[in-house]
This record gives sequence, structure tokens and C-alpha cells, in this order.
Amino acid sequence: MVFLHLRQRTNSVQALMQITEGQVSKQMVKWAGSLAVESIVLVEGTVKQSPELIKSATIDDIEIHVSELWLLAGVEGRLPFSFEDAGRSETAPEVEGQFNRVLLDTRLNNRVFDLRAMTNHAIFKLQHAIGDLFRSYLNSNGFIEIHSPKLQGAATESGASVFKVDYFKGNAYLAQSPQLPKQMAIAADFERVYEIGPVFRAEDSNTHRHLTEFVGLDLEMAIEEHYHEVRDLLDGMLKAIFRGLKEQYANEIATVGRQFEAEEFKWRDGPEGTLILTFKEAVDLLVEDGVGRDILDDINTENEKRLGRIVKAKYDTDYFIIDKFPLALRPFYTMPDPEDPSLSNSYDFFMRGEEILSGAQRIHDPEFLSQQMRAKGVDPESMKGYVDGFRIGCPPHGGGGIGLERVLMLFLKLNNIRRASLFPRDPKRLEP
Repeated sequence: MVFLHLRQRTNSVQALMQITEGQVSKQMVKWAGSLAVESIVLVEGTVKQSPELIKSATIDDIEIHVSELWLLAGVEGRLPFSFEDAGRSETAPEVEGQFNRVLLDTRLNNRVFDLRAMTNHAIFKLQHAIGDLFRSYLNSNGFIEIHSPKLQGAATESGASVFKVDYFKGNAYLAQSPQLPKQMAIAADFERVYEIGPVFRAEDSNTHRHLTEFVGLDLEMAIEEHYHEVRDLLDGMLKAIFRGLKEQYANEIATVGRQFEAEEFKWRDGPEGTLILTFKEAVDLLVEDGVGRDILDDINTENEKRLGRIVKAKYDTDYFIIDKFPLALRPFYTMPDPEDPSLSNSYDFFMRGEEILSGAQRIHDPEFLSQQMRAKGVDPESMKGYVDGFRIGCPPHGGGGIGLERVLMLFLKLNNIRRASLFPRDPKRLEP
């Protein structure tokens, strides 16, 4: 007799193979017992009620009595770490000699095996769900999906943070975002567009929240009266994603939570609505908490996290918006506040004290756009195709861009964005 532990995606079940005259031989049982851990097998048998609960399997009340077993693919060599260690709680106390904690770099160096862990299957099912909920919400609100080029002829937003590549006899640049094509689609009377696609950032940022390539969830829409139409639609979309995850994927969230224990993500979904602070109000909260006003011309990463803690303690929410950023902090295409030109019609969205979305109303007048480009050190002639798109008339419009992996990381509190990326790319990693 031999017991087998069978796993498929996020479920596991115990199997039993025993000598049965005319069906299962002694040699067959011996062979089955010699199979390497993580072998790929095909099993036929009878499902039977288990006499007692099976603690080692997710399906704990039944077992499979095996009549036929085929080996589809074996394992060559030694596994880099055990499957049990791969799924162990990150907060479990480590007792010397009891088990090994698998370091993140070890996981990423052996990513295919690491991805077999049930936690990772749940993480990437939730990643799929975020994209699906994003797409569904926007489709139901009159948007169409577009696909913009990732090779561009000019370094669009910040020349220091773009990847330069050879392009026949010249140079091209990998797109930092679909920002400019989205705006050009609005000028082409598409009215409401979105894109899910790769984004490239040549930033040497070796942090827990930065990647050099990630998935962007971007949208752009025409404005009828006020840029808050865009801000509020983005807010509604994100809350629809949060609700969808909580209501439809509770099992996956629980699976991740067993390895990465965290407080449940909270947002305000009642009549009081999402907490929206102006940039000045956010600065005032930080000053009240002891931060010097003289260093708050911008809110750096450390103070964003501090603000997140302040907001959670005061308003009991992990999700909030900051509106009306100083114009000097925003890209050249950002529309100034008509009542105070030092401010902008722009906003950032935050989860657990970290930015997950940046957006704004865009400048749609070509002459004013050219003026603002020069003020930011960008030659309008280098982006002539973009600027000329507005010369035939373009409605007021705005939008925003979200990092898929960052939303996933912060919703689940994974603590490192690499865990939310299938095969992460950062300044030190191009493999696997």
C-alpha cells in the first residue's frame, strides 16, 4: 500500500494505491512509491469517503483509490526547495532546524517551481480578476479598448527614465505609458478609451514597489463640464474592483492571507464616499503629526506612508485621494487650475499609504501645450505628431494610469511588488 499526495492548481487530495488482484500489482505499488515529489501524473480511480479528515489536503473528506497511474513527466535532479517551505507563512516563528524559510531571490531564481505554490496560483488569479473587473467596469461605461505602440520616436515625458533602443538607422524609445496615444485617440473623437499593456521605466530604483516593466491600466475620457468627472469615474472603477475581489474571490484572498498575514483592506463604500483631501489638506495633516512644512513642497515616499497611517487612524480607511497638486510637480500636459495657476487639475490615489494611480485633466489647446512644453524643457518640434493632433480641435479630457502589480501588492499586502509580477523585471533582474 502507498499513499500519494495529488495536487492540481489550488486543490490537493490524498490518493491510495494498494495491491488489487488483476488490477494493481505489487510492482506497480512499489513503482508508485518511488516517484519523485512534483512528478506530473495522470490518475484514474474511485472517489471514496475518507474515514477521517485529511489535514494534509485541501479536499479533506475524500480520497482517491487508484486503479491506474501514468507518469507524464518526471523530475530531473534535486528541487531547489520544498513545496512545503514555499507555502509557509511569512510570519511563522522560525525555529532552528525545524524548517527553511525561502528567500525571495531564491524564489525568483527558480520562479517556475515557485509559481506552483498554491499562494502564487491565488495571487495570479486575483491579478487576472483585477484586469477583468477593470475591463468590465469601463466597457459598461462606454469605453473601448485600444492598443497603442510601445516603440516611440521621442522620449515623451522624462528623457532620463526611458529605455533607448536601436531602430534601424536611428533610435527609438520604449513607451513610459500610453499617455500620448490615449490623448490622440480622444482628439480622434473616440471619447472614452482604455488600455491594458506593458509600461517601461528606466529608473534605477531597487525598492519594494518599483519595476522596470509592469502592466499599466490606463484610461482617458472626454470631459463635459469638470475634471472631477474623470476623478470620480476612476474612484468608482477602483471601488468596483475592490468589491469584486472581496465578493467573488474570497477563497483566493484567504489562501494568500495564510502565507501573508495582513489586516483586511478597508475602503469607504457608504454614503460618506471616498476620503478626498486637497494637497494642502494632506500637508496640514502631516504638519499636525510633526513633519516640518518646509520639506513638504512635495510629499515623498516616507511621508506618503506616514500620511497613510494618519488617515487610517483618523478615518479608518486604507484608500484615499489627494487632489489639486502643485503644477510644478506634474508633467507638461497637465491643466493648471483656472482659479490658481500654481495648482493643477490633477490627483493621485493611494492604497495603504502608497500611490497607485496618477492622473489629471490634460491641456487640449495646442498653443498652450507648446508653451508648457517649452517651460518644462521639451521641444514641441520633437513631438510634432502629438501636438498637431490637437490643431484640428480636441475636447477637454483627462484620465489616469494605474500599476496593476502595485494594486495587487497593496490589496493583499504582499510587501514586495516582485511577488505580484509573474516574471519580474527590475534593474538587477532580466531572468527568468
